Amino acid sequence: MKHTLAFWMALAIFAQAEKLKFDSLLKEISASPEAKTVVTDFKFTNASNKPVTITKSDPGCSCLHVQVQGGKLTYAPGEDGLIRTTFDMGNFSGTVDKVVAVWLDDDPQDHPSLRLTSRVHIPVLVNLEPKTVAWEIGAKPSPQVIAIKMMEGQEIHVKGVSSSNPVFACTLATVKEGSEYKLTVIPAATDKAGIAVIRIETDAKSAKHRLAQAFGVVRKNAAGVQQASSR
Repeated sequence: MKHTLAFWMALAIFAQAEKLKFDSLLKEISASPEAKTVVTDFKFTNASNKPVTITKSDPGCSCLHVQVQGGKLTYAPGEDGLIRTTFDMGNFSGTVDKVVAVWLDDDPQDHPSLRLTSRVHIPVLVNLEPKTVAWEIGAKPSPQVIAIKMMEGQEIHVKGVSSSNPVFACTLATVKEGSEYKLTVIPAATDKAGIAVIRIETDAKSAKHRLAQAFGVVRKNAAGVQQASSR
């Protein structure tokens, strides 16, 4: 009975989604390094023979804003419309998917007819590999290295490095000025858990890329935690 109900509910949602035909449910955008926002337009047509109403939309994130063109929510058969999303990129980098859920007419509260995805490719100008260096509690506090590399053909200089936790010492070495650096991190001791936020300040032209963050962590042995929890 449950499977039958789920089948008919899924069928009903599919039928709802077919009412509005979108040019695409997934849009890919490549942002420039200086961009602060990315706008994505989703065009659609009412492909049914009845009026269709957009009853609700949910961007799922305060960094994403949704507008229906002209504030119009009900569309006659054959009528065109547009849903616009604006993504405030903040400190995001890499490839980010932002999804807007859209409810039509009598959609169940937990089953929107449509999900519109903006896939934004945001340049990484200051690449850190790895972003987190870690030691287990009681392990030898040997040095670990974070490689810093400038991307997209940019010349960017590291101006300073600081650690939020004095237990974690950081030493910066230049491999190639304006292009590659080596950051060595070492904890003074590993007798207890701890964490440090490591701030890497640069002279990148774009303000959002002037600060990069890495992390140093002393943590419990993951295998030991699993063994303890299984007892």
